[in-house]
Amino acid sequence: MEQDPFADIRPYHDNEVAPAIARLIADREFIQAILHYRFPRLSGPFGWLLSPLVRLWLKRRWARLKSVKAVQLQVAGFMDRMIASTTDKVTCSGLEQLDPAQSYLFLSNHRDIAMDPALVNWCLHQQGFATVRIAIGDNLLRKACATELMKLNKSFIVKRGAKGPREMLKNLSQLSAYIKHSLTERQSVWIAQREGRAKDGNDQTDPTILKMFYMEGKKQGLSFNEYLQSLNIVPVCISYEYDPCDSDKINELWQKKTQGSYQKTEFEDIDAIIKGIVGYKGRVHVAFAKPLQALPEDPDAAAAFIDQQIWQLYRCYPINALAAGSTEPAPTDQAAKQWQQRLQSVPQGAQQLMTTLYAAPVLKKQQ
Repeated sequence: MEQDPFADIRPYHDNEVAPAIARLIADREFIQAILHYRFPRLSGPFGWLLSPLVRLWLKRRWARLKSVKAVQLQVAGFMDRMIASTTDKVTCSGLEQLDPAQSYLFLSNHRDIAMDPALVNWCLHQQGFATVRIAIGDNLLRKACATELMKLNKSFIVKRGAKGPREMLKNLSQLSAYIKHSLTERQSVWIAQREGRAKDGNDQTDPTILKMFYMEGKKQGLSFNEYLQSLNIVPVCISYEYDPCDSDKINELWQKKTQGSYQKTEFEDIDAIIKGIVGYKGRVHVAFAKPLQALPEDPDAAAAFIDQQIWQLYRCYPINALAAGSTEPAPTDQAAKQWQQRLQSVPQGAQQLMTTLYAAPVLKKQQ
């Protein structure tokens, strides 16, 4: 049998779903995590009693999940409930410019670890498009159960822990080839425009991402612009009215500014994922641009061009106007209350950083 060159990074196939679910249910850390977040007061003293009950509940609930599509439909149901409880409304625009029969490389701004690709997927699913394969950094997959969950949900791994230039080149080349392979298989892909969330509100495309895309095209002897055009790149802008993780982002930036460094705690990324999912987001808009027809040959200029596409798609809210000192969109009492709460959630000296975060959409659109 021909060896799978993407076996270590690709999502699970249908025949791998049931074994992966069995491993998850048997994973002690996974069960403990469920208990910790669902029953925080009982998980310690009564964990020994609740663990078998959780395993039994999961076996019954997940017994029918035998394919990737079945898993995705389960996730879609969860998304419906999450959107109803944590947002005022989720809207999208631009999908009428795309063809459901085509595959696209969705290059998105990055504000939330889990919700950004989840909301893109939800919008696509609602409009009859196939869901995407999601690029996720291996720094978020330190636990085996996290890897199982992500690969069950069509996520593929971006290896970031290379020990030297040769290993880094190999990893990036494999990633570039896998993205092209997915698109050739009529599987769309979601990837963030940069590594890490834009904690300061400055959504900016890293030219390194575009250079990585091109590695596979370079092997084929194609020009930078010619190859990137073949990828059907669609810039995406996700606009959150309120960011559930805003104070955490600002506290990190403030600590770096005042102390010179910031040390993440062991479960900080997981806590950020959960806070982003369950936290109140107000209104959310997901805007899809037209597929890029041509890009400058220079990666830096190409990145700047993509940034312009994304900034034009920002949906500004009253809280953004308050932060930017603007009158459009007109501030409301609700926005003023939320704005004061956010300013008071960070140290006084860090309030300018919070202002910058929320003012960014208005200022970028003005550019």
